[in-house]
Amino acid sequence: MKKFFDDIKKDIKFKSAGPGKKLTEDTSAKPEVVQGRSSVKHDRHAPSEGAQRAGAAALARIEQHQKPKVHTSQDAIRTQVKRELEAEAAALAEKEKEAAAAEGSKVPVKDPTLLSVSGVYFICPLTGATLTKSEREVHIKEAILMRFEEDEVEASVMMMHTFNKDREKVKAAVDIISKYVENICKNPTEEKYRKIKLSNKVFQEKVKSVEGSREFLQALGFTSVMLPIEGQEEEEEFLVLPEQSPDALELMKERRDRLQRGEPVRAQLDRQPQAFRPSPNAQRFELPPEFYNLTAEELKREQQQRSELVEKNAMLRTKAMREKEEQRERRKYNYTLLRVRLPDGNLLQGTFYAWDRMPVLFSFMRESLVDGWQPFELIAPGGQKLQESEDIALAECNLVPAALLTFAWDAAVQADIAAAGGKSPTLLKPELLENIRSLS
Repeated sequence: MKKFFDDIKKDIKFKSAGPGKKLTEDTSAKPEVVQGRSSVKHDRHAPSEGAQRAGAAALARIEQHQKPKVHTSQDAIRTQVKRELEAEAAALAEKEKEAAAAEGSKVPVKDPTLLSVSGVYFICPLTGATLTKSEREVHIKEAILMRFEEDEVEASVMMMHTFNKDREKVKAAVDIISKYVENICKNPTEEKYRKIKLSNKVFQEKVKSVEGSREFLQALGFTSVMLPIEGQEEEEEFLVLPEQSPDALELMKERRDRLQRGEPVRAQLDRQPQAFRPSPNAQRFELPPEFYNLTAEELKREQQQRSELVEKNAMLRTKAMREKEEQRERRKYNYTLLRVRLPDGNLLQGTFYAWDRMPVLFSFMRESLVDGWQPFELIAPGGQKLQESEDIALAECNLVPAALLTFAWDAAVQADIAAAGGKSPTLLKPELLENIRSLS
């Protein structure tokens, strides 16, 4: 159809009659009747002025409805980055608007110089960049999109598992794509299994709606093609895979397995390990607002409740009542800041999720010690010994929103080392001691 109107435009010729004179039509051409999509033949009569206007209008409409553009990895990267940056800008603007409207209702911001830690930060596992909570999601999405330059399969797998929050929808899409691959591998010469009609209901509802699914299919080798449909005047878009060699089919299976094993890419909490010299302020904590799920009013109420704690503990309460109240208290915190006093008096500080389990804390300690392989104990406030083997959350041990723990080497092991003439183990790793600070 577009070619038809292009030919009409070429045949509409005007002869200038000079300044102030009307343009005259060239009567040397007239289009014959066009059937289907055949090329246009012409006689010597031009279309009338009304026909020219109608043709130009129809051409404009056609040009506004061009065939769908074939997507490439580069297209996906540019489009997605632009979309995410625009979304980030809109989200930040909305956040600032809400912050201004709710000013005074949130946890009051303290003087940064007085804080025990400047904030809560995260590390992107793809780039190693340190990010704030508001930066992490957009940064990870951009990092994944940039991976298309290196590995389209890996990037599209990450995209599917990370960009979509509904895990059930992702699983459904993965299952359908896996079925596509299975059918192709079982019937490599049958063309019907290598064609996916994009208007197909199952594809529309289960696959297309999942971000990254089309990019993964393209990484497998599918390309966008417009094909005629029997009984329809308009062509439709298909994703078509050329016939594959046996080696290519094995590679497709391997890529399908990568998709099935895929996991969301998540920013990792930056524990911000920091060593401090011995200080009488070891139990003093000033935390930034990110540590709390509380408003200023709730914080005030909490302080009031603490003053009534002794009286409440004296009351007769059932175990169930106490446990319910403890659970309510723990939900007030997102993170916890822990300090560990070492045998030499130095302190080691780290940031944790309030619901990190006990093995996470012990692993942090081992990674910070020169001789972390040796057995040691951690003692919570009140003298409670923490057990590495217990799968219990820090919040459940009342170690939120901050706490000072005591470190001790296993006494029996140390006695054996001393009896053998050995020295006490070195404590913190050099990189921590190089940056040791004093608590303000």
